[in-house]
Amino acid sequence: MYLGIDIGSSSSKTAILDAEGGLIAHAAVNEGTGTKGVDQALELAFEQAGIGVDAVSFTVVTGYGRITYEHADKQITEITCHAKGVSYLCETAGCIIDIGGQDAKVIRIGAGGIVENFVMNEKCAAGTGRFLEVMARVLGCNLGDLSQLADQSTKDVPISSVCTVFAESEVISRLASGEKRSDVAKGAHRAIAKRVAGMCGRVGLKGNVVMTGGVALNSNMVETMGEELGREIKAAPHPQEVGAIGAAVFAKELYEKTL
Repeated sequence: MYLGIDIGSSSSKTAILDAEGGLIAHAAVNEGTGTKGVDQALELAFEQAGIGVDAVSFTVVTGYGRITYEHADKQITEITCHAKGVSYLCETAGCIIDIGGQDAKVIRIGAGGIVENFVMNEKCAAGTGRFLEVMARVLGCNLGDLSQLADQSTKDVPISSVCTVFAESEVISRLASGEKRSDVAKGAHRAIAKRVAGMCGRVGLKGNVVMTGGVALNSNMVETMGEELGREIKAAPHPQEVGAIGAAVFAKELYEKTL
């Protein structure tokens, strides 16, 4: 058995592959670095797979908090693991848009999930899941309900501020002026899509484009991203756990090299 762990800033993910490379377990917990999230995600995955830690032959850890985890055989960067995970799940993918809680990444990949080029936004919350969390709070809905709210929109309300703090004030002003919550929600999705589209332009898109990260669970966000880029975008299977799945694939490959 091969274990992949992805420790993010706001969530922890795990994945387990069997001897043939089949995905037999995966889990995500919304607690990240410095919490018990990793232990909880491991417990869920082991329970799902019906095995204990002794059955694991090799472990790879990735993500923001990888250096804090002492029980892995190897640490690999999240860009590399995301590329490998998407290649495992979607063989025809040529590009990845990964929008997580604290950063956004666009990765162009080649055969076998080799990273050809990437760009990453990690210095500003605009264009990330954190931006949507703030928008959901101002709009008075749960983050999980933001997609359904935006689906009811009849127009985009432009959100011009790229800074999350200023955008929050702008949304409050829009609502006070009588704009519908649904239209503002769609505008928030459009603001992220425009920012990420700029990143896509710098990387150079090719082939099928796949979205990963927690934001890929927001179907309206995926749809809006496709509208902005003028092409079909699909969410990867198990979008939150893609990095962990890639880490597990690496674990299998690295272990087999030692045989």
